[in-house]
Amino acid sequence: MKLTVEITSDFICPWCLVADSRLNQAIQQLDPSIEIERIWHPLELNPDMPEAGMARRAYRSQKFGSWAYSQQLDAKTVEATKLDNVEFRYDLMAFTPNTLKAHRLTWLSGKKELATEMAERILRAYFSEGQNISDVDTLAALAAEVGVESVEAAKSFLHSAEGVQEVRALEKQVSLRGIHGVPALQIGNQIISGAQPVGVLVSAFQKAADERKVASR
Repeated sequence: MKLTVEITSDFICPWCLVADSRLNQAIQQLDPSIEIERIWHPLELNPDMPEAGMARRAYRSQKFGSWAYSQQLDAKTVEATKLDNVEFRYDLMAFTPNTLKAHRLTWLSGKKELATEMAERILRAYFSEGQNISDVDTLAALAAEVGVESVEAAKSFLHSAEGVQEVRALEKQVSLRGIHGVPALQIGNQIISGAQPVGVLVSAFQKAADERKVASR
């Protein structure tokens, strides 16, 4: 049996990294006969961010009133996710990125059935390695690492406008489905908002599997 999970995320959201980790754990707990297909949808939390991104300290200080308070929030995220097999290296993160190029690259990767590998690699690059995922050279290197494109081909794609309209159209579709925040996972007919516990995701998959069985009778 094949089930689909539709993942709406943005690469600047720490809880999207957490949700991905919990999703992977949930999938490991399912009956091996259940095959999971993941479809990634974009939702830019900061669509007006300058194309090159901004210095993270300046951006976060402006958004939250002070750098000290921003660091407190970061620390709370780390504390709340200690058991989630994720690594947050806020000390390495110098930029808050514009994520449009990252979403375009994930869209391109989906054409080669590598969207999950690409999205997960971008999330780790930002949150665990402090890489600037606004940067074309950075993203091109990640694309080559995953096997989506060569470095030069990825650079050519990212410097073009290819995929921009498609990503914008996907964002509109997400909005029409009533999704306005990330992460959001649609499993069967259920939309799960936020990084919910593993057990919640397992139950959602089991419900979707049961509904599929009933529908096929």
